[in-house]
Amino acid sequence: MQDRIFYSICFGFIFGVFLRSFVFINLYLSLLVLLLAVALLFYFILLKNFSFIKYRWDVISAAFVLAFCLGVLRFHIVDVPAPQVFESKVDQKISLTGEIIDEPTLGENNQRLTVQIKEGDAKTKVLVSTAFGEDYRYGDEINFTGELAKPENFITDQGKEFDYVNYLRKDGVLYVMGYPEIEIVSRGNGNFVKSTLFSLKEKFLEKINLAIEEPEALLMGGLILGEKSSFNQALRDSFVNTGTIHIVALSGYNVTIVAEWFMKLFAFLPMNLGIGMGIFAILLFILMTGASSTAIRAGIMAILVLVARATGRNYDVARALVLAGVFMIMLNPFVLVYDVSFQLSFIATIAVIFFTPRIEKYFMWVPERFGFRDIISVTSAAYIFVLPFILYKMGNLSLVALPANILVLPFIPFTMVLGFLTGFVGLISYILAVPFGFISYLFLHYELAVINFFANLPFAVFSFPDFPLVLTILIYTYFVYRLFGRNIKSFILPQ
Repeated sequence: MQDRIFYSICFGFIFGVFLRSFVFINLYLSLLVLLLAVALLFYFILLKNFSFIKYRWDVISAAFVLAFCLGVLRFHIVDVPAPQVFESKVDQKISLTGEIIDEPTLGENNQRLTVQIKEGDAKTKVLVSTAFGEDYRYGDEINFTGELAKPENFITDQGKEFDYVNYLRKDGVLYVMGYPEIEIVSRGNGNFVKSTLFSLKEKFLEKINLAIEEPEALLMGGLILGEKSSFNQALRDSFVNTGTIHIVALSGYNVTIVAEWFMKLFAFLPMNLGIGMGIFAILLFILMTGASSTAIRAGIMAILVLVARATGRNYDVARALVLAGVFMIMLNPFVLVYDVSFQLSFIATIAVIFFTPRIEKYFMWVPERFGFRDIISVTSAAYIFVLPFILYKMGNLSLVALPANILVLPFIPFTMVLGFLTGFVGLISYILAVPFGFISYLFLHYELAVINFFANLPFAVFSFPDFPLVLTILIYTYFVYRLFGRNIKSFILPQ
């Protein structure tokens, strides 16, 4: 009974946020239904001799409706209209003063700054695009003059419309400004801890770049810190077309690789201590990436995967996974519908935990040495599971994804370990870091060669700009039924 109450509350909250993301629901109606659900819940519990042993649909339904209303209200709190003081200035040339509240994002041709603006009681965020040349940092207060604009959606190379408006909105960015005149007013205004973490990350990447040549150094930055913003378009397309873009993203999969290597290094310790070392590696990774929300989410996913695969207790981890999802959605309700990386990370984590054990038997022919069998089975499970979502959201079908991943992924863990060693040793001595950097370069060069080879094959990738939503839903309905059908039946039907 406790499990049914737990899942009813969690999925009720998620469904409330999901529905409110698409449909406006009157606030007062939500409050009325919320109060009614609370009253019914107390009635069922206090006046009807409630017992957790009994299977009570009245209590479960009331709990679901209560959580649903809380989800609607949570989205309503963050779904605030843009401040009128800024709306009135759209499409006008104006001067604003604000603070850079995140690391500058380096692109192929420019850098982008997330600037928080305050005017009286109103505040908002503006994404400022500017040319290279000036060294902008987190915590800089800047004055900038240009034309304030609202972001607009655009069509991708695959013919899909990218919801750029809501992509920025999930991070609180409501306006953009292209190439304004910028003057740095002051520096060092940001949070001290965050500034220290960003500074450490910058020095770490600097030491890696000294010991490893480009473009291999770019790949290393992507592997261990998710730094892919400075990739040129050709290199980015190669990763996308071979289905290997996930290796240079801040994902639970990448973090899990690092954590499992730490566990192997400390395999002589009792299992709980080994898991503890893996979690320590995850925390270290989060700190190295500046403790961004993406890194924290990846860390949570990695810890769940780690515990599930180390203990074999998938059922307990399922509850933890749902709870982690609810927690992240509670912090930022926009991520449920508008954050593709959140959605992909969640789907891939489900695949690694629940789908991998189902298909491992088909890879018994793969040798276990260096974890080859585990890597290939996990890669295949994740790719199969996320493919319908990728087809619907991005319209890409890579015919070379599996062979490319199979040839590259077995070497990724060792490459990442070498990258960490290169960076850390480089902080002490450049001379000592050179041998690690050279070995890293050899692995990175091989991995890039494989990716470029498959990316340049004829018919390596096909575009499906109109992959139907209905078919995507049907496929995932089948996946859910195959993986969780028995649990769903036991949830619906009394024991």
